[in-house]
Amino acid sequence: MFYIGIDIGSTASKVTVFEKDSLKLNFTMPTGWSSVETSKNIKDKLEDEGIKLEDSVIVATGYGRVAVPYANKTITEITCHGKGTYYLLGKDCTVIDIGGQDTKIITIKNGKVINFTMNDKCAAGTGRFLELMANTLGVSIGELGNLALKGENINITNMCTVFAESEVISLIGSGAKREDISRGVINSITGRVYSMLNKHGVTDTVFLTGGLCEVVSFVELLSEKINNKVETDPLARYAGSIGAALLAME
Repeated sequence: MFYIGIDIGSTASKVTVFEKDSLKLNFTMPTGWSSVETSKNIKDKLEDEGIKLEDSVIVATGYGRVAVPYANKTITEITCHGKGTYYLLGKDCTVIDIGGQDTKIITIKNGKVINFTMNDKCAAGTGRFLELMANTLGVSIGELGNLALKGENINITNMCTVFAESEVISLIGSGAKREDISRGVINSITGRVYSMLNKHGVTDTVFLTGGLCEVVSFVELLSEKINNKVETDPLARYAGSIGAALLAME
């Protein structure tokens, strides 16, 4: 028997498969313009891996969870991220999940989600914001983080993605160093997270999920900003799909 968690986010979709109680497979793919099309591609990929849907229990979560017609159940990403994080970390914590279009702060106590905060419906301080700024600077997100470690802060005053992009273009035109602009971009995101944490409250242990968990320089700069070591895991980007698979198992 297979237990499958499918987390269809706004920019990337993550899939986790447990066989009995052992983690068998993780994979990710771009969500693209259609969550429905993505769910079909996920189904094809699972079948290519020899995983038969008729022998599986499937839970879908995330932005596009309703677009998975073969899921046995849909569950909110807050619940799934909490479950997946506790599986990875093994202790209570405050979760920072920076997704493509939103940022979530989740408190886990006794292995359960007891509180959460989400940013407003704006891409500021999200993965999409960082991606756009990196494209404007002509670098990857990882390269932007590495540049930021070497730079001095320049304040990016606009949190609106469109105006912030114009501001970055103006800074480039004025001859500002790319390292300094990169530091300003990262600080605008970590500053947004810091403000959310102050309002939400934070436990001693802080854990980062989402695609940015793989960017070591970002984790370092976020730790510096919030004055608390941020922990993460190589599988932290799969926290939502892992949690969904574990809930399928239950």
